[in-house]
Amino acid sequence: MIKEVIVVEGKDDASAVKKAIKAEIITTGGFGFPKGTMDRIKEAQKRCGVIIFTDPDFAGEKIRKKISNEVKGCKHAFLPREEAKKDGDIGIENASTKSILNALSKVRTENNIIRNEFKQVDLIKNGLIGDNNSSDKRDEVGKILGIGYGNAKQFLNRLNNYGVTREEFNEAIEKLK
Repeated sequence: MIKEVIVVEGKDDASAVKKAIKAEIITTGGFGFPKGTMDRIKEAQKRCGVIIFTDPDFAGEKIRKKISNEVKGCKHAFLPREEAKKDGDIGIENASTKSILNALSKVRTENNIIRNEFKQVDLIKNGLIGDNNSSDKRDEVGKILGIGYGNAKQFLNRLNNYGVTREEFNEAIEKLK
């Protein structure tokens, strides 16, 4: 059981998560956020913590950022895109129980202290920027580290803001090879 409240986008996402694990869930109803939803998320964060678990798409990322900007210290779970696809649709509701549990087992806490452990040169040196398959490599390393997929800028921010250690990064790069 997870003690934090899990924030997802919709009812179908909530149903999929409830099949995988017993937890309290708040749905955002998409990007619109019905009245009082953000207040509920803030209260949940104070009471027991929050895990943001949005779809691995553009809208999900916007919702994640919106919550993160207003509610400090959130935890984040990321589902790999290919594990969330079904008939061209991307969403947590399409993921298997195993995939959901795996994503929740790799939860990362957003760091409010600005770190500069990782720099663009780290991404270039390891082929995560500038190669033909850099996007695929970032996707794989993101899965291993539990920080999800991101473009180069997002990925660098996640490495620095989600407490990834140099050792974890190096291990993920070795697994990639």
